[in-house]
Amino acid sequence: MNKVFFRLSLLATCLALFVIVLGAYVRLSDAGLGCPDWPGCYGQLIAPSDSPSILEANTAFPERPFEAPKAWKEMIHRYFASTLGLIIVIMAGIAIKQRKIAGQQVKLPILLVGIVCLQGALGMWTVTMLLKPAIVTLHLLGGMLTLALLWWTFLSHQHKANYLLEVSPLVINWALLALIVTYCQIALGGWTSTNYVALHCYDLPTCQGQWLPPTDFAEGFTLWREVGIDYEGGRLSLEAGTAVHLTHRLGALITLLVTGGLALKLFSLGSALARKLGTLIAIALVIQVTLGLLNIILVLPIPIAVAHNGGAAVLLLSLVTVKRKLSVKNNIKTQTQHIETRAAPAG
Repeated sequence: MNKVFFRLSLLATCLALFVIVLGAYVRLSDAGLGCPDWPGCYGQLIAPSDSPSILEANTAFPERPFEAPKAWKEMIHRYFASTLGLIIVIMAGIAIKQRKIAGQQVKLPILLVGIVCLQGALGMWTVTMLLKPAIVTLHLLGGMLTLALLWWTFLSHQHKANYLLEVSPLVINWALLALIVTYCQIALGGWTSTNYVALHCYDLPTCQGQWLPPTDFAEGFTLWREVGIDYEGGRLSLEAGTAVHLTHRLGALITLLVTGGLALKLFSLGSALARKLGTLIAIALVIQVTLGLLNIILVLPIPIAVAHNGGAAVLLLSLVTVKRKLSVKNNIKTQTQHIETRAAPAG
């Protein structure tokens, strides 16, 4: 097994998590258009720093005057994202070179290169399409998918038979369902954030003092809108934004039930590994729910909102870990061993 590939997969996973959290900070601090062009910043490889460069930048982009803090946030995010892409390309190169070594993954690293290329395009369109919610949400989902696949790659190279938990197909399907539900909830969270409707329901457990305030789901979930409009700050009506927010809340409840139920099921299996996996999910879930509630109670402070994005990533990683650690119980083998034991002569 290639130790360099193994270590790079862990490094890339950590960096992907950091890039996701940093991207959330950039978006939530309204720095998503800190550089109005791509891949440079106001026509330069780095953010302008001297007076002549700043004057030139403001002349070239009069609709968006240069703001150093926002520009640097955006460029730092791009630098780290580019570094992540380079590491993934190196991983793919190593995988192809070492493809004849037993246990070396090849298809997944190559797939990751394709996803990273798409992520680069989405990053460009995020800027050129002026924070269009569909593009920004897809960019988030692509980042989460990259993170999950990198972690799966790392766990697969760490794979040892005695680290697996044999369970029934029901539990494996449940873990897969929890993964899908959580990923869909991340999509809803992204749609809520990119449409700037996180505070359209400012109270708990009701929304605007009602259990079902006026909503407009048709407008709220129109995925593709006009080109050329700056979506920073949001463009949805109050009713449409409320519909999106309420859907995100409903998704949170479904996610809590499905993933919480999986954690309880793992606890009930009794083995030490099952309890560890159940605890992992339960801790990630409790933290994420708490952060979501604090966002409403404390009126969306940036540190909590950023942590909520990171918490979603950690919950996703915990479910990927559980899914990778589960294997189907070999009932035929177990039954055969049981019959042989009963048939064996005493003494």
